[in-house]
Amino acid sequence: MAINVLLVEDDELLVKRIQNHFTDTEFSIEIDSTGADALNIVRQRVNLRSAISLAIIDIVLPKRDGLQLAKELNTLTDIGVIVLSSRDSQADRIAGLAQGADDYICKPVDLLELELRMRALYKRIAINQDDDESEEFIEYADFKLHPDNRTLITSSGTESRLTEAEHKVLICLISNAGKATSREKISEEIGQPDWSPNDRTVDVLIGRLRKKLYDEKDQKRIVTVRGKGYMLSI
Repeated sequence: MAINVLLVEDDELLVKRIQNHFTDTEFSIEIDSTGADALNIVRQRVNLRSAISLAIIDIVLPKRDGLQLAKELNTLTDIGVIVLSSRDSQADRIAGLAQGADDYICKPVDLLELELRMRALYKRIAINQDDDESEEFIEYADFKLHPDNRTLITSSGTESRLTEAEHKVLICLISNAGKATSREKISEEIGQPDWSPNDRTVDVLIGRLRKKLYDEKDQKRIVTVRGKGYMLSI
């Protein structure tokens, strides 16, 4: 069965390279060179056999802001989003993850690396989709989490879908509830073992989780433990 991938990229040479690389694979690459039609393409095919499973998005597009598009796609459906960018600073990578991207790849693109990351991301998404019918939730304090489809439900009944990285961070905190979990440990859990003290990726993910948990300062659901990391309060 074909794995449908939407490539949102205006660099014609890169588009051709990606198309050629995936010609004899299970990945079926569709092109939107401007970003203008991306949302409609994905929206119209949700729950169909031809549904888009992965989106690869350039940050700089002629008619759309790539990061905003990544955010909108992430809220629209359970689609894997990989951002491509010529910007390789830590701040840019964090910005991509903060908008809901599952992965961030710097240009020039190594096609083998891109393929491996696509396969890993699709595998995680496919597992979650296969288990979506499960009714089992992890309940903790005033929220509950569906571990298969990554749905978070707060005490007020508000539902939100976590990204893969957000989900892994929350599961890590739940597993270590009541004690501090280091940024290094959390970084390992999200598949980034080469953590450094200057890397703010974990902090950004914690910030996103706090917003989805409606974790106001007076509530302190996720507590910052100075010098040790983060802790999910009991």
